[in-house]
Amino acid sequence: DLDEIEVRNWFSGIRIARRRSVPAAAMQEKPPEEPRAEAAPAAGTEAQEPETAPAAAEDDGLEQIVSPMVGTFYRSAGPGKDPFIEVGSRVETGQVLCIIEAMKLMNEIEAEHGGVIRKILVKDSQPVEFGQPLFLVESA
Repeated sequence: DLDEIEVRNWFSGIRIARRRSVPAAAMQEKPPEEPRAEAAPAAGTEAQEPETAPAAAEDDGLEQIVSPMVGTFYRSAGPGKDPFIEVGSRVETGQVLCIIEAMKLMNEIEAEHGGVIRKILVKDSQPVEFGQPLFLVESA
């Protein structure tokens, strides 16, 4: 645990120190919350679980291809060029599906297994997160 560091060379130097004080506002405790009584369901009705996204039901049996990184999703190699794949395209293992730009580097995303693209879940030039589903594929 470092509190201070100093670096010097022949012509200049820099010193960085960390303060350990905590603002008074951060030290205030929250008042204890009063327990809330939950409303009991009316007699004869059952508590229902919240519905999952309707897309989950229609996408049953399809495999997801997810983003391996954070970046910007591109369907083609450049503006005005044809997309790598379309819905209904048959893909083979290792085939390029899209490009994800991360820190000005273009990363080709390849199919992990063969199949037919049933749904493209991301729009062109849209930011994507690590693990975000990009495509739904029906296995061949």
